[in-house]
Amino acid sequence: MIDRVLSHDLPRSRVLGVALVLVLGLLALEPFIFPGAKALNVAAKMLVFVLLVASYDLLLGYTGIVSFAHTMFFGIGAYGVAIGCTRGAGEDGVAWAAVLAGLVVALVLSLGLSLLIGLFSLRVKAIFYAMITLAVAAAFQTLASQLSELTGGEDGLSFKTPLWLSPSFEPFDEPVWRLMIDGKVIAYYLLFVAVALSFLVLLRIVNSPFGRVLQAIRENDFRAEAIGYRTVVYRTLSNVISALFATLAGALLALWLRYTGPETTLSFEVMLDVLLIVVIGGMGTLYGAVIGTVLFVFAQNYLQDALKWLGGEGGLAAGVPVVSQIVSPDRWLLWLGLGFVLCVYYFPSGVVGRLRASGQNNQPTRGEKS
Repeated sequence: MIDRVLSHDLPRSRVLGVALVLVLGLLALEPFIFPGAKALNVAAKMLVFVLLVASYDLLLGYTGIVSFAHTMFFGIGAYGVAIGCTRGAGEDGVAWAAVLAGLVVALVLSLGLSLLIGLFSLRVKAIFYAMITLAVAAAFQTLASQLSELTGGEDGLSFKTPLWLSPSFEPFDEPVWRLMIDGKVIAYYLLFVAVALSFLVLLRIVNSPFGRVLQAIRENDFRAEAIGYRTVVYRTLSNVISALFATLAGALLALWLRYTGPETTLSFEVMLDVLLIVVIGGMGTLYGAVIGTVLFVFAQNYLQDALKWLGGEGGLAAGVPVVSQIVSPDRWLLWLGLGFVLCVYYFPSGVVGRLRASGQNNQPTRGEKS
């Protein structure tokens, strides 16, 4: 049963399997285990970035296409929902129809733009295509900042969500397992279900015959074309599918934050985060999106707190010459960068790639089985 649900793409490593089950369990029960506002926000960001990174890995890891326009589609999804909720708000609040209308418009726009970029730019190879996508993403970010009447400009859009997702909505009078269920918890589980289903769909795509052709194109574009596959068509479809899932991730982030702005979705920093997570987790494996996202987002949000415990006021290393300066909370980005360098050095194929390789090496051979 599990084999079919995962599209016959099992972890192939006991350590990886245990890690994935642990991550799934913690994310599923997070509101009950860590009910604080910060922990809930971190978990929600993990869910959104799992989908965003997995969609980008379909493009980079499985098809071999380097694109810097992925956050453009991420932003389109976020702005679609934000504009839909802003324009669809009435005296009775925001209806689900407004959310769906904004999402549909965003998906259609992403479909058109990704198809256009694919048809006109995917014939351009390697770094030239990457530069084209970077220019398109920069132009779209500038456009979103200047259309202030529609997008809110640099300030972005703050909006209301449907009643069920509002923090003031409490369907139960009594706590459930010591947790008072409100609209924020419901919104979190909406993200959880949507990301889980989307991830399974992506698993199905990469393990289908279509996904095998994408991997063949990644390994040798000319050979795949020589045996009869129209590589431009497959690469364009990969670009479109990746863009649609990124749009969905952006819509989920907007619903969670109830705010959308250029810095939260369209900035190049978000694109860099996605690239770092893909490298950390491992390209060409969707499970890498899960492990890489959890490691990166957790370090991004809690590394500074750990350094405060070490080098902050009253910390273990407080007052120790040189050491207190090295582990100062103000230098958390230095330690984050150092951790990334060490991760790339010791896991050149990513954490998941290394775990899978070690898992295969530990499997007994046929002679040992007999």
